[in-house]
Amino acid sequence: MLEEPKNTQKSPKPKKPKKSRELGSLDYRLPKYPHDTHPILVPGIAIDEQRRRYRVDKLVFAIAGSLTVAFVIWGVASPDSVAAVSQTAFNWSTNNLGWMFNAVAIVVLIALLGLAFSKYGKIPLGKDGDKPEFSTFSWTAMLFAAGLGVAVLFWGPSEPLGYFISPPPLTHEPETVEAMHGALAQMYYHWGFHAWAIYALVGGAVAYAAYRRGRSLLMSSIFRRLFGQRLTDGFAGKLVDVFAIIATLFGTAAALGIAAMQIGTGVSIVSGADELTNNALVVIIAVLTIGFVISAVSGVARGIRYLSSLNIILTLGMIAIVLFLGPTLFLMNLLPSAIMEYLGTMFAMMGRSLSWGAETQDFQSAWTVYYWAWWISWSPFVGIFIARISRGRSIRQFILGTILIPSSLLFVAYGIMGGTAIWMYREGSPGFSNEMALQEVLFAMICNLPYVEWLPYVVLGVLAIFFITAADSASVVMGMLTTQGDQEPRKWVVVFWGLVMSGIAIVMLLLGDGKALAGLQQLVIVTAVPFAIVLILAIVAWFRELRTDPLVLRMQYAEKAMNDAVVQGVDRYGDDFSLKVARAKPGCGAGADVDSESVVYTEWYQRTNEAGEPVDYSFETGEWADGYDPATGEISAITPDQLASAERAEEGAEER
Repeated sequence: MLEEPKNTQKSPKPKKPKKSRELGSLDYRLPKYPHDTHPILVPGIAIDEQRRRYRVDKLVFAIAGSLTVAFVIWGVASPDSVAAVSQTAFNWSTNNLGWMFNAVAIVVLIALLGLAFSKYGKIPLGKDGDKPEFSTFSWTAMLFAAGLGVAVLFWGPSEPLGYFISPPPLTHEPETVEAMHGALAQMYYHWGFHAWAIYALVGGAVAYAAYRRGRSLLMSSIFRRLFGQRLTDGFAGKLVDVFAIIATLFGTAAALGIAAMQIGTGVSIVSGADELTNNALVVIIAVLTIGFVISAVSGVARGIRYLSSLNIILTLGMIAIVLFLGPTLFLMNLLPSAIMEYLGTMFAMMGRSLSWGAETQDFQSAWTVYYWAWWISWSPFVGIFIARISRGRSIRQFILGTILIPSSLLFVAYGIMGGTAIWMYREGSPGFSNEMALQEVLFAMICNLPYVEWLPYVVLGVLAIFFITAADSASVVMGMLTTQGDQEPRKWVVVFWGLVMSGIAIVMLLLGDGKALAGLQQLVIVTAVPFAIVLILAIVAWFRELRTDPLVLRMQYAEKAMNDAVVQGVDRYGDDFSLKVARAKPGCGAGADVDSESVVYTEWYQRTNEAGEPVDYSFETGEWADGYDPATGEISAITPDQLASAERAEEGAEER
């Protein structure tokens, strides 16, 4: 490794391998690399650089569409039989697989933190040299928006109040100071690090596959290294995408159902009418679905994005109003105490399971397992969204940012809403009781704030906008999953999935029979079971693929070359030596332990045309051998004879 090189190079940029007769070694064999590029030198491939023709995946669409449409028809025609089946499946899932949901949440969090602090954390979610598309502030705002939605308005005030009145079994006495802090800690456990780790797994793996490996924005793209190309492009990959669609449908439908429930409560309070029945909630969903269809087919996507941004501003504004018009001093003292309580009791909460007794199992089924299932169901939707906004960031930046930043912001927002609800309950404020429904807590709280009699109307507007934008965004993601990753799927596909989603939300409400939330929770848990297994496989697949990343190969080569050079240098020259790059004997160099010609390292960067046929490509110039123009999508008229002649001329020039 220390011999003087025959030809010094002014530029550190590596050259293509020369002909074997120029290498001066009879035992040297010219490597066979795609595009004459060693895998260590590939800068990465972005999805928008690939030549891909998107079509509706008939098998994925047929399976997912048939199953979900059949479910909606069954639920509308015979809700009692669906309720009986879903109850049985729910009981079996929570009794036998509750441990699995806990295990998945824990394993995902530990695996991603380990990945972030490992050498793989340096790998970019993009090509070498790519810069983040969005500033840190904008990226943080979008992450927060992705995890906010209707949740802060529904669960923010109601969930901790429920834990305060009826604490988890074997924890605290009801309505005590300890129960108050424990209530917020329990909510932080459900909405904090574990939830965002699940999102980060899907988002990071999909972003890596799309912006580093040049694959489609599909769940199945993660599994190319684990399943192989044939199975990934075949039934196994399509089955993964079907599971992702079904999980997204039921998870998002549950959120839409919750929004409809809270809108119904708000309408009752504002109008002074009696509590709305489930049938009235169905009408609300139908009206809002019409709004979604109009937004989907009219091409007002930019307007929807503006409305979504406005929604976040209004929601944050409401949180600020609650903070300053509510018990401000109480909240300022409560927030840091509650966060420390969460950090101190997190491991204890992670350890609760069926072994703690039947009461704990019932609590886990109604809350913790439900939340893990909900995050798993939402992970394709939210994960693909954050993948699209995270291009150019390193894996370490992405994982730590996705887990820590939104969690910290949600701790503050949820602490304000939940702490205020608990304070008003303790003070005996009008409208609060230990028997109030969850959807009533928000309106009871804001009705006790001074100077904001208009706020309930704003809440109704925010909830309606959320319903439309969430249905729109989730339908686009499901449209991508059924059109081979097309980032602008056909409108009729988007509308179809939106209608199915609304239909599932209606069925979920009908199953509740007066307790709509029960129907929502049951089906979310049952349908999340297969996708929980997919997430574990995704960890394995992503780790295996990262081992063959060009940057990892560079680090591996550098470590071996440096270690060998230092040992030889000290052995030959003591303290007085320096390092120079020189050719080593075959099998003795930096890459001696790597079979760089293996398809494990080379298969992924072979460029192909729209039909999947190999086409030569230059990573240096960005030119395709068949004359393809990425800007126009056109192919210049180059005959095979002209191409062969050009290649012969290039070879002759190199030999001269």
